[in-house]
Amino acid sequence: MQARTIYGIPNCDTVKRARAWLAEHGHEAVFHDYKKQGVPAARLQAWMAAHGWERLVNRQGTAWRKLDDATRVAVVDAASAQALLIAQPSVIKRPVIEWDNGVVTVGFAADFSPPA
Repeated sequence: MQARTIYGIPNCDTVKRARAWLAEHGHEAVFHDYKKQGVPAARLQAWMAAHGWERLVNRQGTAWRKLDDATRVAVVDAASAQALLIAQPSVIKRPVIEWDNGVVTVGFAADFSPPA
């Protein structure tokens, strides 16, 4: 059985809320910090296969808005999205959680419930 892993950046409020929720509900998880550890390309490909590249690109976040127009317009398919997400991991919708049953979830909300 693989370890539960939460991917994100430590100062992200949504990641903080998700980590607190996991702890409060007895879900131990390894934290993978994009800023220090980068984005694992193989994992990113698996997330994109499971959810589509569009779901992983956080077009609402500050990191996206800070990109120049040419960079934003160039994200048109899985390959261009993957290149951006590896180069600019702050643009990935957070958190990405890999559950111990192999299910991957993207994002977090107050009404969150873990996959069965």
